[in-house]
Amino acid sequence: MQNRKQLINQLKENTVWDVIIIGGGATGLGAAIESVTRGYKTLLLEQYDYTNGTSSRSTKLVHGGVRYLAQGDIGLVLEALNERGLLMKNAPHLVSNLSFLIPSYTWWYKPFYTVGLTIYDFLAGRLSFGWSKPFSLEDTIAKMPNLIKKNLRGGVIYHDGQFDDTRLGINLVQTFIENDGVAFNYFKVKNLIKENNKICGVVAKDKESGKIYHLKSKVVLNATGIFVDNIIQKDNPKAKHIVQPSQGVHIVIDKEFLQSDYALMIPKTSDGRVLFAVPWHNKVILGTTDVPKEKPVIEPKATEEEIDFILETASRYLAKKPTRKDIKSVFAGLRPLAAPEEDDNGKTKEISRKHKIIISKSSLVSIIGGKWTTYREMGEDVIDTIQKVGNLPKKESVTEELHIHGYKENVDFNHPLYFYGSDVDGIQKLIKKNSKNGELLSESLQVTKAQIIWAVQNEFALHISDVLARRTRALFLDAKESLKIAPEVAQIMANELEKNNDWIKEQLIKYTKLTKGYIIN
Repeated sequence: MQNRKQLINQLKENTVWDVIIIGGGATGLGAAIESVTRGYKTLLLEQYDYTNGTSSRSTKLVHGGVRYLAQGDIGLVLEALNERGLLMKNAPHLVSNLSFLIPSYTWWYKPFYTVGLTIYDFLAGRLSFGWSKPFSLEDTIAKMPNLIKKNLRGGVIYHDGQFDDTRLGINLVQTFIENDGVAFNYFKVKNLIKENNKICGVVAKDKESGKIYHLKSKVVLNATGIFVDNIIQKDNPKAKHIVQPSQGVHIVIDKEFLQSDYALMIPKTSDGRVLFAVPWHNKVILGTTDVPKEKPVIEPKATEEEIDFILETASRYLAKKPTRKDIKSVFAGLRPLAAPEEDDNGKTKEISRKHKIIISKSSLVSIIGGKWTTYREMGEDVIDTIQKVGNLPKKESVTEELHIHGYKENVDFNHPLYFYGSDVDGIQKLIKKNSKNGELLSESLQVTKAQIIWAVQNEFALHISDVLARRTRALFLDAKESLKIAPEVAQIMANELEKNNDWIKEQLIKYTKLTKGYIIN
């Protein structure tokens, strides 16, 4: 696979790309793969690291959306269930079948949710992950012994998917480049190029070298998530905002608080949302919230109220109650929801998660909304639109059957390196070459030196945060522990990237500042 220097050589000023995509999150990556596999010459630019924003801060679920079913949005559920099944087929090293338990503390819960979830399973059809069924009190306690027993009547189990969002993101980047796409992280679009009032390219800055590039294209796609309005207003400063950011917070605790391989699903919290307790990488994720925010930021901060809400809600169901001192990491993400209409009351939980495509008068194509589960379908939809806008040759989509980089069947999800899929062979070669590469940097996080080297050599990691937040997930799993291993990670990266001690110092200062938002004091 080409490295950054080789890819930079393809940025010639006289090249005209078919499609330039701004944004390297779930939506941009889905569109990029859709575009390049149809034979369109495609360039993707991300101003931060791949999946650095919202796309790294999900609940780690590939799901049809049980609550969308409750809201009557059958179309969205059908679409998501289909995509859930395709994702498991195309990335079996990252997507697994997870059992969810809904505890029943009132007499009507079991029959009500059994019926509803049976419909959910029926809608999944041949791509079903398994049938839902009611559980007796004894079976419920056996599967999740840390549930509060008082008034417990049993439960209902159903099946959905689980994945690692940023690991899928980096595998999508690799898939894109293997199919002759060109992609860069840390490449900021500064402006749009127009001729005859039509957008025909971008002005972009390589944040690593400082060099400015003028890049021409037939179509520009704005897939920048919560920052969509920023690009739209480069096109038209008077344009109305189309995105309403909504903050979702998650906290990470030790697995002892759940004591189960099943995920806990609380179907209705006091604010009308769903709360999950999900086993993930030997920890448990609790979340999420849904709070409207005025402005998009790359590192949103969880509020005290959100943290307390999650802890308090979880404590109503878990006998071993998590407290603030038990939190290993807290992370917040902003959902790029469609801004409410004038007559809407603005409650973001009532705004549809269905994606929207907008075409400006100058032919800028923007996409908002959606979720990780439907990233492929969103990509197909928006490239269909781009084909018409750019008058590109009409090609059929092939992504339903496209294996994602790292594809490997029958993965042992208990193996500490399972999420590398077929790339685990490359990591093991690094260890065979030098046994020191197999040394653990952190016993609890199971991060080896070889993983750091691999991230730099094969996964486009340029900063400490790229490795600790997104290539290994250390920051999200245990922020304080990630800070402990940061100096050694920086040294390994400096050796690979040929950086000096000043670079190491600067990186450690930045990473220390970043972790403050993930640590509860």
